[in-house]
Amino acid sequence: MIGYYAHHHGAGHAWRAATIAGYLAEPLTLLSTTPPADRDSFTDYVALASDADQVGNACDPTALGSLHWAPLHDRGLQARMDQIARWIHRTRPAAMVVDVSVEVANLARLLGVPVVVIAMPGDRSDAAHQWGYRLASRIVAPWPREIYDPSWLHPFADRVHYVGAFSRFTGRSATAATVPVRKGLVLVGAGGSSLEAVQVEALMARVPHIGWNVMGGSAGWRDDVWSALCEADLVVSHAGQNAVAEIAAAKRPAILVPETRPYSEQVHTAQALSRAGIAAMSPDWSGVADRLLEGFLDTPDWSRWAPDGAGAATARTISEVAAGGSG
Repeated sequence: MIGYYAHHHGAGHAWRAATIAGYLAEPLTLLSTTPPADRDSFTDYVALASDADQVGNACDPTALGSLHWAPLHDRGLQARMDQIARWIHRTRPAAMVVDVSVEVANLARLLGVPVVVIAMPGDRSDAAHQWGYRLASRIVAPWPREIYDPSWLHPFADRVHYVGAFSRFTGRSATAATVPVRKGLVLVGAGGSSLEAVQVEALMARVPHIGWNVMGGSAGWRDDVWSALCEADLVVSHAGQNAVAEIAAAKRPAILVPETRPYSEQVHTAQALSRAGIAAMSPDWSGVADRLLEGFLDTPDWSRWAPDGAGAATARTISEVAAGGSG
């Protein structure tokens, strides 16, 4: 058995776990606060207790800068860690994938389980992140090193696998987008967004020749995300890893608007793709119309960011650790 801890913020971590599960020969148990949308992808699911009860009123949550979230006397945190520890004791997993939590990585390794950490973009040079990478048997970076090579991963170069981006849609056939652009899609992240209705209305008014579809946020989600991506000639999206990987699978031109997230992860992703000429970037939603009217890449080479076999390569790395290949 392999365990997979998926962070509850946004939907991308659980979708990534489900995608990896499809490539693994070993059974996979998901441990997360939020139930997965694709429950059938997993052998089992452990619904973890919430550790967010003390947000805004937490006592020393970082343990004097050593951790990210471990508030003192938090019963939700205690229950959550107890669930994970009991699951490890009962199941005796061959490996634990952590996506992402320095605290869970520490717990699993302290209990004698080899850990595979999924790296995230952004500035991860702080002590807690560095300790999490130091104790990992393997680190998976779901992006290509030639496009994004953060210095904070350099000390662990012998354990980092830069596999490239992947998503649940990777490998599907996608037709080319229409030029000039006639249909646009706005993707709003599940982890919160700065996009407001008035900004969407302003975008529609400034580029009236494009018919816009909005998914996520107050507009709600549809089950046929893939169809919406393929119907669009252009995608305007936040720069979350899962959203970008899904746009890559659909091979759509994109304007990325990084949302405010810890460690500036979306800013770093959007900047890397912009420098590589794969996607355009707007610093905020109000600037999208300007960026669109300036012009953008019509035929992006998304294979540079999301190469074939990235999901399978991730699964192989996890299987190697589970088989005892961690040293």
